[in-house]
Amino acid sequence: MNRALFRHKRIWTGSPEQPWVEALLVEDGRVVEVGAGALTAGAARVVDLPGAVVVPGLHDAHLHTGWLAEESVAVDLRETRSLAEALTLIEGYAAHLAPGADVRGGRWNRNRWAGPGPDRRSLDSVTGGRVAVLPSVDGHSVWANSAALAAAGVTRDTPDPVGGEIERGADGEPSGLLFDDAIDLLPKPEVDAAALRRALETVQRDLLAVGLTAITDIDGEDVLAAYIAMHQSGALRLRVAKCIRDGDLEAAVGEGRRAGAGDDRLRVGPVKFFADGALGSRTAHLTQPYLGQDSCGLAVTPYPLLLQRIRMALEAGLDVCTHAIGDAANRAVLDAYAQLRPVFPDAILRVEHAQHVLPDEVARFARLRVVASMQPTHCTTDHDVVDSVIGPRPLKSYAWRSMLDAGVDLAFGSDAPVEEPNPFHALHAAVTRQRADSSPLGGWQPAERIRLAEALHAHTVGSWQAVRRRDVGRLVPGQLADLVCLDRDLWQLEHADPAAIRDTVVEQTWVGGKLEHERD
Repeated sequence: MNRALFRHKRIWTGSPEQPWVEALLVEDGRVVEVGAGALTAGAARVVDLPGAVVVPGLHDAHLHTGWLAEESVAVDLRETRSLAEALTLIEGYAAHLAPGADVRGGRWNRNRWAGPGPDRRSLDSVTGGRVAVLPSVDGHSVWANSAALAAAGVTRDTPDPVGGEIERGADGEPSGLLFDDAIDLLPKPEVDAAALRRALETVQRDLLAVGLTAITDIDGEDVLAAYIAMHQSGALRLRVAKCIRDGDLEAAVGEGRRAGAGDDRLRVGPVKFFADGALGSRTAHLTQPYLGQDSCGLAVTPYPLLLQRIRMALEAGLDVCTHAIGDAANRAVLDAYAQLRPVFPDAILRVEHAQHVLPDEVARFARLRVVASMQPTHCTTDHDVVDSVIGPRPLKSYAWRSMLDAGVDLAFGSDAPVEEPNPFHALHAAVTRQRADSSPLGGWQPAERIRLAEALHAHTVGSWQAVRRRDVGRLVPGQLADLVCLDRDLWQLEHADPAAIRDTVVEQTWVGGKLEHERD
């Protein structure tokens, strides 16, 4: 029996009945007693925790660790401000590649660029005939060169696939930009399983260092295979709920995967579907056209097919999470859920992002018991884009306060690497609706701010309940002993200096009562 007493003057349990205690008694990875009872129960060892405050381990409800892993061997265009700057970085990266190796990476953000946008001919000029397929920061558009288009057989005569678009120039030729389901036409780099596992172990270390003890991963079967191998060898130190991509649904059903199956370390997560694209790529599906355009975006999965795929997942005993950013997409997903909820009353139904919602749909989230899986830093990163392409429409945007007041369950995450995976950036954004420089003054649409305790709940209990776990997320008897020690007291900062929440440093991270990270 492994029994330890954890002591600290300020331990936030996450429980409204007993929010603050000074001790946790942990036995075999679970909390068995708290407060005065823990102090008098006796333990084989005593651990005096460092820092200013201790909180439950945080769970990122939506991120892409495979994509994070790939970044370690790819060109990073996040900070570029122009096409010319991006081309310089790509050229330097390509010059050091082995013969025949593809150009990988991307994360360019057209909304940050001054001057001309990406096109295949400019990319041809710096890639030396190599295949180059570079996703945008939101992953809903790619910049491809002529070699990639030729390898995929994409020509002026290639039709747009359902749910996707091949952009064409004035001459009718593909420009090199492809959107949403058209991306699947392009060649994909081969996965080196050993390299992926090594990179995921580095990603895992980095996530533990920012206080994440659990994640819900959105990437593909190659990532699942790597996590299974890590778990079997004892190298999986995070807790992982592993989503199933739409294209892998049949295989998962054939294998007999079921929602929540697995153990305390690696479990089956929901099936991920797409209703639309992203706002930055102008493919989020809106009920009214983008400002200055005729387009309302893309319904990436036509409604009848979306309904059919969701039903298939639910009939197999799997839960569902569906990407929806625009108000039309959110409405379509709720329509599908409304048809299926009476048949599957116990299923977990989630909307991923839920960024822009018609006002009367908020109450429907609550009635249908739909989890809003949201990423607070999307709000603070994207609000300029929202203002420029949506404008002053009567929508509920990043509507955390409205959702909570209506009784909607929230699950918070980062969508990394679209945003940084640091959960304290998310907590800061949720409390302030401001960027790191404290802009805009008073916060963007400040009526949708929420309290620190509410944001922490969404990043702990809310994220866990969204993957069928109720025995983790709080530091109370019966719960898994996942906790993090912080260098500052977030509750003192909430009103006095909320900007400082963003810069929180994690002193220690414990998973199941085992120390998994300690600050250097």
